[in-house]
Amino acid sequence: MKKLIAVRNLRLCTKDCLCLYVCPTGATDTENSIIDTEKCTGCRACADACPGGAISMVPAAEYPPQQKKDVRVLSPSFALAESKAAQEALAARLAALGGGSDFGRLMAALARSVRLVNEDLLRESGYMLPQSGNAHALLKKLAADPPSAAFPVQAARRLLKLLPDNDECG
Repeated sequence: MKKLIAVRNLRLCTKDCLCLYVCPTGATDTENSIIDTEKCTGCRACADACPGGAISMVPAAEYPPQQKKDVRVLSPSFALAESKAAQEALAARLAALGGGSDFGRLMAALARSVRLVNEDLLRESGYMLPQSGNAHALLKKLAADPPSAAFPVQAARRLLKLLPDNDECG
């Protein structure tokens, strides 16, 4: 059994991707910032290579469900996340209209920046952890009332079946 696994502190991650190049098993995933604990051998290569010190080695163990968030925190947090999603969509549309111009590049950078802020906001609210009750409640809401005709309802329903809800189990 593995004694240690690598975990990434997203607040410290500079997204320079050195961990991606040194990981011998491909356990690091810089697209969604999650290190695959099943693939991680605990070799420390990623932690040693990370210039921001964002990757730590922790004991390999089952962790408890996410701490419950108070509705007084979750409700405004989710409202802010919806606002950030609208801001990202607007910036992306403006970037497309601006093409390769300075304005277009600026709007593309703004869209990416707003997305990163929103991901952090959602992660702190517990919506980015697939095993959390918050993520399951959000997926159920989106599957029942899709935000657009293009929303992948079947994918949301499949995720609900595949991913455990640690908050129900705990």
